[in-house]
Amino acid sequence: MGVRLKRISLRPDIAAAIRGGDTEQGMETEADPLTGSLEQAFYWQKIYGEIVVMQEGVLARIYELMADQQPEARREVELSDVPVVVAQLARFKQRRGYWDKRIQELQQSQRSIRQDDSAGKPRPSPRANERQLRAQREDSARN
Repeated sequence: MGVRLKRISLRPDIAAAIRGGDTEQGMETEADPLTGSLEQAFYWQKIYGEIVVMQEGVLARIYELMADQQPEARREVELSDVPVVVAQLARFKQRRGYWDKRIQELQQSQRSIRQDDSAGKPRPSPRANERQLRAQREDSARN
């Protein structure tokens, strides 16, 4: 008989803060940046770009509002609100960066395939390209 783990429900604000700070946490319907198509990569790059712009605006507005606050209120906002928005912004920038990199990889792969085709060389299979891209990412992550 397996071990059952008790599921702990977090308050929505705590769950959001944890999620916001986890740069590996994608959106619910987000494709995998390691295997996504060029169309998916452009789509998610756009989505994250929109969110980054919004979060930067939220952070700028928080700082504007803080300027008129009493020191105690300003300090509390610095300790509670600002870190959450900064973490979310970092997460969204990181996720957009994954898609930027995926676009670059796929476009480079397409250029390589076109060059191979024009030279009369056999074209590598898409799976071989994915394995090569994954291996390159793992190598760069280790370094």
